[in-house]
Amino acid sequence: MKAGTNEKKKLIFAVVLMVSAIVLFAFRFFPSSTSSAATPVAVPTTADTSAGAHPARTGKSGKKLNIAPRSLDPTLRYDWLRASEDTKYEGAGRNIFQVQVEIPQPVAPVVQQQQIAQGPPPQPPPPPINLKFFGFASRIGENKKIFLSTGEDVFIASEGDIVNRRYKVVRISPQSVEIEDVLNNNRQSIPLSPS
Repeated sequence: MKAGTNEKKKLIFAVVLMVSAIVLFAFRFFPSSTSSAATPVAVPTTADTSAGAHPARTGKSGKKLNIAPRSLDPTLRYDWLRASEDTKYEGAGRNIFQVQVEIPQPVAPVVQQQQIAQGPPPQPPPPPINLKFFGFASRIGENKKIFLSTGEDVFIASEGDIVNRRYKVVRISPQSVEIEDVLNNNRQSIPLSPS
């Protein structure tokens, strides 16, 4: 019995929804003719604007501007067109109707002329090795191993090993380690940093 009452409620709800959708559709796409006839649209003339129907404001140039209230009236406003006839449009750029245009010739900077006289600039120094040496790891009878880090990556290496696919450990001493950048042939001594 509960299933039957449930189905009736669903049917009533669907019918009410359908009727409300049809009513909304009708109001949206078929507006009643009585509402448009009841609100006539008055078209102001130039006499209306001179009598003060629209507020007048002054612009930056000191001229009075007639500003009408916003409306959805699609009629052509001749008074607005007459007011815009006095507007002068002046551009600061070139004349687009001129056939030939003067193109300024580029001037060579003085810096380039000085570089030509001096020769090529010196090569920049190689980038610094960004490894940090922070400890030893060695056992008796094994080669010395050190801890190197870059960012959060930690490497364990001994003499001759390549670290981070770029740096070769050349020599390990108690106070520092000598690293060679294989890509740039740059050697740098990195001191033991206290932790």
